[in-house]
Amino acid sequence: MLDWSQILEPNTHPLEILVRGSSMYLGLFVLLRVILKRESGTTGVTDLLVVVLIADAAQNGMAGQYQSISDGLLLVAVIIGWSFLLNWVAVHWRWAERLVRPRPLPLVRDGVLLRRNMRHELITEAELRAQLREQGIAHLEDVHEVRMEADGQFSVIPCEQAKDQHRPRNPRSKQRV
Repeated sequence: MLDWSQILEPNTHPLEILVRGSSMYLGLFVLLRVILKRESGTTGVTDLLVVVLIADAAQNGMAGQYQSISDGLLLVAVIIGWSFLLNWVAVHWRWAERLVRPRPLPLVRDGVLLRRNMRHELITEAELRAQLREQGIAHLEDVHEVRMEADGQFSVIPCEQAKDQHRPRNPRSKQRV
C-alpha cells in the first residue's frame, strides 16, 4: 500500500531547500557567466541553468531521493524564481543588466584583431577566422566589426554592410504621402 504522507508531505525544511537551491543556482550562474560565456551557444546562461537544475530537481523529486514530491516542487520553484528575478532585475536596472547579460565584446574593428579582448575570452585567431569563414568572409580586411554577443555567438558586420549603414540618406525619400 502506498504511504501518501511520505510521498506528498515535505520532509526537508523549506528553508534548507531555499538555501541549497539558491546557493547552487547563484554559484553556477556566476561560474557560467564568468568562465563559460562562449560555451553556452545560442542558449543564454540563465536558460541553460534553469534547464539543467530543473531536470536534476525534478528527477530527484520523481525518483524519491527527496522522499516527497513537494520537496522537489519547492526546489523547482526556487530555481524558476531566481531565473525570473534575475531577468526582472536586468530589465529594470541598467547596472544589473550588465551583470546578468554581458555587453557584446568587440573582437575585430576595421579589419584589426583586438587581441586583448580575444585573450580575455580565450579566443584564438584560428577560432575567430573559422567563425568568419562560416559567415562567408575570407579576409580580415573585409570586416568592419566582429563582436562576441552575450550568448557566446559571433556577429559579423562586413565592410560593405557598414558603408550602407553610414551612407547619408536622401532627404527627398522622407517625403510624406
